[in-house]
Amino acid sequence: MCSGVRICNTYQTFASQNFGRLTSSNMTKECLIETVAKKTGCSKSAAADYLNTILDEIGKDLAKGEKITLTGFGTFSVSKRKARTGRNPKTGATIKIPAKTVPKFKAGKALKDTVK
Repeated sequence: MCSGVRICNTYQTFASQNFGRLTSSNMTKECLIETVAKKTGCSKSAAADYLNTILDEIGKDLAKGEKITLTGFGTFSVSKRKARTGRNPKTGATIKIPAKTVPKFKAGKALKDTVK
């Protein structure tokens, strides 16, 4: 497969031998680009351009507060978190955590069924 998976598998073997059980490997952006290029027959640079365009557009729409639904895969949206107070775990001092907007993803039925 792609070199990213090979690296992940090498790390996984090393980590499991030295740190105990390791349960997952990661699909990197580079591996995804290679997979798209292989399955569509296009070049890696074209696949990278396609993927980057998709991710850029999702990011731009989320920045505008829009919801993106990819039927069967899932829905990207933004969620607003209210300002709140928290504690510094090191000192125990009370701190103010400002309000912020964060991205959110909800998996669609087809994705959930695939993962089962």
